[in-house]
Amino acid sequence: MTRMIERWFPCAEVSEASGSGWGSGNTERNLFTWFAARPTAQAKAAVITSLLPWPDDEDERRRLQDLVRRAMTGRYEAWEELRKEILTTNPNGAAVLDPFSGRGMIPLEAARLGLPSHAIEYAPVAVLASELLIDYPFRDWSDEPALPFASSDRLDVDNRLLRDVDAILTEVGKRYTESMAEFYPLVDGKRPWGYLWAVTLPCQECGNRFPLVGSFELRKPAKEDTGQSFYIDVNADGTFHAVVHDGSARKPATLVTRAGTDGKKGKGKSAVCPFCEHPHPLAVHQRLAGEGLGQDVLIVVSDIDQDVGKRYREPTRAELEAADTARTALTSEPPFGPMLPAVPDELIPENNGATIRPQLYGARSYGDLMVDRQTLGFVRLARIIGHLAEELVEKHGVSRAYSRALAGYAGSVLVRKGRRATRGCTLDVSRDGVHDIFVNESTIAYSYDFLEPGIGNGPGTWASLSSSTMATLKNLVAALRGKAGQVQRGSADALPYRDSYVSAVITDPPYDSMVYYTDSSDLFYAWLKRALVATHPELAVTSDPRGLQEKTNEAVVKKHGRAPGEHRDRQHYDTMIAAAFSEMRRVVADEGLVTIVFGHGEPEVWHRLLHAISSAGLVMTGSWPAKTEAGGQQGKANIVTTLTMSCRPAPAARPKGRAGVVESEVKKEVKARIPLWERSGLAPTDMLMASAGPAMEVVGRYERVLDNAGEPVEPDRYLIAARQAVQEASSLEIENHPLETFDSRTRFALWWVRLYGRQLAAKSELRWQALAADLDLSEVRDLVPDVDKGCHLVAAKDFKRQVAPESAVIDVALALAREWPAGLNAVGETLAKSGRETEDSYLWGAIAFLAGRLPDADPDAIAWTGLMRNRRNVGAAAKGVVSASRKADEEAEAEEAKLSLF
Repeated sequence: MTRMIERWFPCAEVSEASGSGWGSGNTERNLFTWFAARPTAQAKAAVITSLLPWPDDEDERRRLQDLVRRAMTGRYEAWEELRKEILTTNPNGAAVLDPFSGRGMIPLEAARLGLPSHAIEYAPVAVLASELLIDYPFRDWSDEPALPFASSDRLDVDNRLLRDVDAILTEVGKRYTESMAEFYPLVDGKRPWGYLWAVTLPCQECGNRFPLVGSFELRKPAKEDTGQSFYIDVNADGTFHAVVHDGSARKPATLVTRAGTDGKKGKGKSAVCPFCEHPHPLAVHQRLAGEGLGQDVLIVVSDIDQDVGKRYREPTRAELEAADTARTALTSEPPFGPMLPAVPDELIPENNGATIRPQLYGARSYGDLMVDRQTLGFVRLARIIGHLAEELVEKHGVSRAYSRALAGYAGSVLVRKGRRATRGCTLDVSRDGVHDIFVNESTIAYSYDFLEPGIGNGPGTWASLSSSTMATLKNLVAALRGKAGQVQRGSADALPYRDSYVSAVITDPPYDSMVYYTDSSDLFYAWLKRALVATHPELAVTSDPRGLQEKTNEAVVKKHGRAPGEHRDRQHYDTMIAAAFSEMRRVVADEGLVTIVFGHGEPEVWHRLLHAISSAGLVMTGSWPAKTEAGGQQGKANIVTTLTMSCRPAPAARPKGRAGVVESEVKKEVKARIPLWERSGLAPTDMLMASAGPAMEVVGRYERVLDNAGEPVEPDRYLIAARQAVQEASSLEIENHPLETFDSRTRFALWWVRLYGRQLAAKSELRWQALAADLDLSEVRDLVPDVDKGCHLVAAKDFKRQVAPESAVIDVALALAREWPAGLNAVGETLAKSGRETEDSYLWGAIAFLAGRLPDADPDAIAWTGLMRNRRNVGAAAKGVVSASRKADEEAEAEEAKLSLF
């Protein structure tokens, strides 16, 4: 039976719904910190189109497409009709498995439909996240005894789990506040919101310690509020203190970007001593910090003012003393059992500074990432969660399963608080809050100056995070339908299921080196296993010698900061992914599909992925693009478009194919799909991505494809052929000249403009387009140069090539636009140098196309439009240059002849 995803996918609906609302997955993300989450719209579409059929009857197709479109308008839209259709189509069951489940976004959509849903995940932190999302909310907890703790007044619904989670979070917050009150003294009867700290280092010139602060701004001006800033006032005895004042900063910060010796922007920031103004370059202050010479100092405190929000001031003596007292108290904290000291001593893996940046500044273990008072607070908070979970069972008769669930939700708040509780959490002046620890989605930041939220109210506090967690959970359980999914910790290369067990495997595998999942979550792991040692004892069981999450079978490529003995290289990743795909093929039913969600821009990564799919005995049968990331960053790379690809077990006894014949079939199949894609609203850029599906479908018809010498042909060759087919089918004509009649360099540039205009495109797209044009990357780098976040068509003013008779059409067009501001004579001289006829239809056709495709205000569009309007004058100027040149040559020849007579 052909499945819907093999012939149609709601690309436009997924792209639209992924941006915001129910389909974005933002609500699900807010419950627990994890990485690279699928938008729920894409997960839902992948599940339902992998289980629904693609009927032969056209009317029946339209009916099912309409059903899917209606289902894509909300979390539970058309639920009964959709569920009935899926169960009817799959009379033997409709079980769904995701063997790389992460936080469980794909299994969640199957669970919401009431289908058997299985999640396998390797990272223990993500397993916990999955349980909180796809298991506990769907269970019936009505037989559990009533809790003795009162919930807050923030709930207006009667859901047992919701009410009890709220009560637990409220009780944890109460006990946490009581346990830490002496270290956060009241000021004027109120609790401050936050405390700004800085690391001090000894000046290498005068010897005085000084704080490293990147900005003295505290609160931005707004309306009648002048804002607040501070500066560091120094004394002759080598002491200093912060002076808080209204208005903008009066002095430069002590951590500044300085010009290099060549006058250009220097590398990194220099630390400037406020005592003697001696600068310490990045390498120097980083070395001093790495040698353990840094000391934390409290410099500014923030209260909450009802009129202006956060108001900043110097700390009181009592506050300074309380912070010092916390250092002493921390040393007396008992361990969490014989193997878990109070302060995490788990070592950060060697050379891991690219992911855990505090390591570059002296942090050795995950217990080094916080100021002592924060660490003490986390130790006590973790202990409170653990003791409360045991108390529920031993004193109040709560089942261990329910205690585990309630403690897990408390753990999720602990993790979210951890995102705002290290030396990487800076003051967010723009939002009057605190930044979290992640530079991108998965790299833990470091800053010499950082904000510590207190035990009162405000961003980053337990009270604030508990409240937002409850709002998230309330949203998730509202109108909840379905049944609990099954979550297991395991490895995708060894699935615990019999052959042909599930109807569909739908997964979002790791994207090569894009995110280092366990490395980025080991900080959370260190605290979770302490907080949940009683309810989740399996968290503390690990074969990692450092006590971190296991990494033996983690399918990632560790490119950045590889430590000695690091095994997670490309070979490991390729082996793991290929083995995982083989297992997926084994456990999926004969009529079922393996659906893979994948997003990566690099041709080389796609080559390896397709090789893994092929070696696992799978063939691709469909590929559908959707803009699911909105340009967001996932770990180490930016991706916008992801593909949802359907695969089937390869049929037996496939023939061998010949390379040329297969290429022709690929192009034919791609061109046949284009009308369907057009009706689905796919833009040409999306069609380029979608073309991978039919290309690999054709290749999958053959056991192997051989070239004329009988050697195997790699499948990625046909990704390029598929892209060429999209271009050929576009019927793009440039002033009555088919695109293919232009020279290859111009053809590349005009097609690029057709796709992207002047917009930024992913850098990897340049490689794809160069391959499709049969050009070396070096041949087009000057046409589409790299910029910080992508690449785009070069501006004429930046185009360096000089024209000659052998120049490509695009080079002449860019050179003419470059010279346009200098006047007609300069333009005419350039045209004359190109050796082209003044009425060259290819040149003027390209100029007209470029002018029409770029924004009206674009300087080059203005230049090309001006050239078009002055076409006759340009031609005349060029002829004048040629005529003058000929006359000069003739006069020179005549002079030479005259001289020869003598």
